[in-house]
Amino acid sequence: MNQDQLKGKWKQLTGETKKKWSKLTDNDVKEVDGNKEKLVGKIQERYGKSKEEAEKEVNSWDA
Repeated sequence: MNQDQLKGKWKQLTGETKKKWSKLTDNDVKEVDGNKEKLVGKIQERYGKSKEEAEKEVNSWDA
């Protein structure tokens, strides 16, 4: 999913985001607010993944 898709659909995707990455808190999701880089950073932080791994997950995410 690219940045424009993520930003445009963020309100609808918040529930799907929490399902896919259950370690993200409500505050994490609010803070991300559709920003792909912030989402990648939060996934790295909560799951201990490399930036490349987190980016791959977000890019391949088809919510």
